[in-house]
Amino acid sequence: MAKLLHSRFSVDYYQPPDSTVSNENTLSSKLLGELLNIKDAYAHPLFYRGVDKETGFRTRNILCFPIKNEKDGIVGVAQLCNKINHPFFTRADEDVAKTFSIYCCISIVHSLMYKNVQDAQHRTKLANELMMYHMKVDEDRKNWLSTCEIKDINTFLPNTSSFESLPRNIQPENETYLCTLSMFHNLNLINRWRISRRTLAQFILMVRRGYRTPAYHNWMHAFSVAHFVYVCIKNLPLANNQLDDIEILALFVASLCHDIDHRGTNNSFQVQSKSVLAALYSSEGSVLERHHFSQTICVLNTEGCNIFENVSKELSHKIVIYGDEFRVYPPTTSYSAILFIPEYTMEDYRLPDYVQDYGQLLDHIRDIILATDLSHHLRIMPKLEELSHRGYDGTKSEDHYLLLCLLMTSADLSDQTKSWNNTVYVAKLIYEEFFQQGDMEKSLGHNPVDSMDRERACVPHLQISFLDYIITPLYK
Repeated sequence: MAKLLHSRFSVDYYQPPDSTVSNENTLSSKLLGELLNIKDAYAHPLFYRGVDKETGFRTRNILCFPIKNEKDGIVGVAQLCNKINHPFFTRADEDVAKTFSIYCCISIVHSLMYKNVQDAQHRTKLANELMMYHMKVDEDRKNWLSTCEIKDINTFLPNTSSFESLPRNIQPENETYLCTLSMFHNLNLINRWRISRRTLAQFILMVRRGYRTPAYHNWMHAFSVAHFVYVCIKNLPLANNQLDDIEILALFVASLCHDIDHRGTNNSFQVQSKSVLAALYSSEGSVLERHHFSQTICVLNTEGCNIFENVSKELSHKIVIYGDEFRVYPPTTSYSAILFIPEYTMEDYRLPDYVQDYGQLLDHIRDIILATDLSHHLRIMPKLEELSHRGYDGTKSEDHYLLLCLLMTSADLSDQTKSWNNTVYVAKLIYEEFFQQGDMEKSLGHNPVDSMDRERACVPHLQISFLDYIITPLYK
């Protein structure tokens, strides 16, 4: 570009007659951001001679032009000195300079954008480091959870593995950590995926630290949801027999993490209040759910917390196809080394998840967490009804996806399936959180919906409507 400019401005162009610009007009042109062509620098009142005196350079003529963006804002100024082989810059030079300024603007704007992106990345990294510092788990508690004996699941509650059990009755909180550890063990996740006890202990404690303390969307809710997922896997043949190992891992981990950093307000409030979360995620929808997934990734990326560190090794098996069969190298303990599939073509057959990559595990977790958005559940409800009528087909990836979504939503709302006392207690927690949001909306000058307004809400009527239109169709 420098050589091009040098050659372009070195050509001797015809200079049409031109009157000398007056001092007043020159100053006006400068202030207005217009091109300035000074034929005799020393004769111009705006020229500063100090640099020439210090350097010994002699400035004869100057072509100075603004670099403007698409909004006509000035992002820079360029200056060319001493036209070669000509006493001054010509009109043709001015045209070239204006064209060149466009490319200068593009380069400057892109450079500034790149700098802003880098700054944003640094700020994000710093914010994550600060968050993780305050979420740092107690070493003594981590050592205790890493080395303690894994209890029998039924020591926490009578029939802990049954749908009738009430996980909210497991107290004190340390017992919920131990129960979570037992559920990981009973689902064979620790052995199957070679999860280090110390890594698992830190992961559980970090997830717990990630939950705030709103009335309902807190650690106890997450633990209850994870417990219901555990009960489903243990008791429902469809969940236990039809889900792949990696889907079970994703489902259970997602159930623990699905509401990390919930602020006690819903998606509508985030958008309405123009929160930081809305600024980040509103264009994609499911603002809070995307944030929960992002926080899950933050926890997994924290040193000593990645319980999936050996998953990529498990998923590194090679597939060699021989006609109507394929072989897995090295052989796995979960599947036979040779699988015959005469009833399917290779294009139709859904390969076991252990041959898929680490990224797909995270995709499962993302999809499962996003499924906790009730608006998402209502969108896929027609597909769920169709699935219930035609039956589950384990060879179809969409059926796997729908089953995972259904199990997660069922677990998320499972408090409604428990005893009367438990349901009443949880309803009070939910509406306490709702009313707090309603109070915040009023303070912002907004009119909350009835369910969020403590002065207008009729809780029995709202609960009956919720049971009729959401809960009953879900569990039917």
